[in-house]
Amino acid sequence: MIKPVKLTEYSSGLGCASKMQADYLQEILSGMPVSTNPNVLIGNKTSDDAAVYKLSDDLAIVQTVDFFAPIVNDPYSFGQIAAANAISDIYAMGAKPIFALNVVAFPEKTLSQDVLKQILKGASDKAAEAGIDILGGHTVKDEEPKFGMTVSGIIHPDKIMDNAHAQAGDVIILTKPLGTGIITTGMKKGKTPNDIEQLAIKSMSLLNKSAAEIVSEFPVNSCTDVTGFGLLGHLSEMTLGSKVNAEVYYEQLPFIKGLFDLPIEDLIAGGTKHNKRFVENRVTYSSDFSELQKLIINDAQTSGGLLVSIPEKYAGNFIQKCKERGLKDAQIIGKMTEKGKGEIRVKR
Repeated sequence: MIKPVKLTEYSSGLGCASKMQADYLQEILSGMPVSTNPNVLIGNKTSDDAAVYKLSDDLAIVQTVDFFAPIVNDPYSFGQIAAANAISDIYAMGAKPIFALNVVAFPEKTLSQDVLKQILKGASDKAAEAGIDILGGHTVKDEEPKFGMTVSGIIHPDKIMDNAHAQAGDVIILTKPLGTGIITTGMKKGKTPNDIEQLAIKSMSLLNKSAAEIVSEFPVNSCTDVTGFGLLGHLSEMTLGSKVNAEVYYEQLPFIKGLFDLPIEDLIAGGTKHNKRFVENRVTYSSDFSELQKLIINDAQTSGGLLVSIPEKYAGNFIQKCKERGLKDAQIIGKMTEKGKGEIRVKR
């Protein structure tokens, strides 16, 4: 039996909140060449979820990589969450995942082999749930444990779902609740009760498979998933790429049950503060929003839901399908308002 271990004690950053700051990345990547290969259908132009490379007129390969330090204390749950998070990028593109490779960094002198076995077991079980095999991977020794995956998928070139074709008048739908950054920071600090912790783990471990299958049934214009850059960061990528403005309705945002029972002001991650600063030149809030509420909306997520831009007439049926498939937190959270510069207005 595995000896109990508190994995977050070995983590300097939590999950996707440990991503490099978006503005820092922008500055670094600004001088990098952009591919002109006509077979590159999606590269690094629009900060999309995965790369897409055309192999033939009816087949393209979709590939992504994602890994991070422990976000929860239980090794098996960490493996499940990291796997669900990595596979999500394939679902967000409208693609079918076909296989994965593990990415592992592990302090073999300070943590037992059983810990790594449990991380890999969690990932293996989640991959099996997604219907894919893990075919190998790469390991390095590191003082801080990290785990994730590269995931490959396939799609017809004409059916790619990207984050840059939202249309004015579209409704914005989110398929999972928010708050994982705050809750997991509370876990690390010992301030999150077990019942709230388990709800967050359940949400982060949930594959976006069902949500992606529902997306495929509707004429969705744009899609992405919500992770480390927060709701507004990822919505901003969508509005900028699509050249539309948007409104978000705070009172309609789904949050993990129990979130507001926590001492939230003590549980704001550094990544969340960076998120708010990064989008502040294109996000405006109603005058009655407190600074804390603004930070909550920018909470850095891990393995969040799909963010969908869909013509309004289909939104009701889309939500109904989500409820029928067990995605009870799926919610209309806003609207694409008009062509513009990607500005977002957050209202009550």
